[in-house]
Amino acid sequence: MKAAQFSRYGGPEVLEIVDLPDPHPGPGQVRIAVHAAGVSGTDPKLRSGELSFGASLPQTTGSDVAGVVDEVGEGVTDVAAGDRVFGISDDHAGVAELALLTYRAVIPPSLGFADAAGIPVALETATRGLDQLGVTSGSTLFINGASGGIGSTAVQLAVARGARVIGSASAANRDYLSLLGAEPVTYGEGMSGRVRALAPGGVDHALDVPGNGILPELIDLAGGPQNVITLADFAGAKEHGVHFSNGFADGNAFGSLATIGELVEAGKFWLPVDKTFPLAQIAEAHRVIEHGHVRGRLVLIIR
Repeated sequence: MKAAQFSRYGGPEVLEIVDLPDPHPGPGQVRIAVHAAGVSGTDPKLRSGELSFGASLPQTTGSDVAGVVDEVGEGVTDVAAGDRVFGISDDHAGVAELALLTYRAVIPPSLGFADAAGIPVALETATRGLDQLGVTSGSTLFINGASGGIGSTAVQLAVARGARVIGSASAANRDYLSLLGAEPVTYGEGMSGRVRALAPGGVDHALDVPGNGILPELIDLAGGPQNVITLADFAGAKEHGVHFSNGFADGNAFGSLATIGELVEAGKFWLPVDKTFPLAQIAEAHRVIEHGHVRGRLVLIIR
């Protein structure tokens, strides 16, 4: 099968399309013919060597996938060959013609493959963050970095729970955040003042998505480090006593894959695909996501 991998750490140019052996599912796994694969903000960090999780080279890439089941492993009863599914690629190997999935669900009927491929990691991460913060009806939540894939997802999930959401983004994304149900503020100098103009007493919770070094501001807005979670600022979390949410270490929310369909079909959840790329242009997709200011998700079309 064709798959993307890198044999050395570096910029997008280290990515290459290679031939790898076809995988086959073990117990509890399914194999899918991949139609689309999402590109997440973590992918360039793994490719550059900024994050490694102890993996050795060469490495494949990509977690978010959507496609059609073509082989099932022992004990699988939730899906069957021919089903359209989306989920998390095992071994971070989703940018390929075939992928193995342990965590998966049937794609909601109204979604195509590209739309579905953008959802899994953002959905799990956002759900985990909201659960750990204890966001419920009546809460006021501030989301730092609310217009990307995880931020957009967190906004809508929190609104669906009945929370009031204030979100930061660029000036160009203010209308987009309003459409999702958030009250937008522009990030940058003076952001805390703009949040307090909307919530004079501060907020109940703060979710830091990009990890851009503003945890002290979030702690002040939320009334203490216990009310803040960061998804990306590991060093800052240690320094300021904030919880760093890590699905490998403190539980996951993969069960959300099976329940998001209800919100999708009710018109209460939508994660836009900003741009799509053919498999051969994976390096360009990495360049775009590293540049930032992506609204929603970037997706590679595999077939």
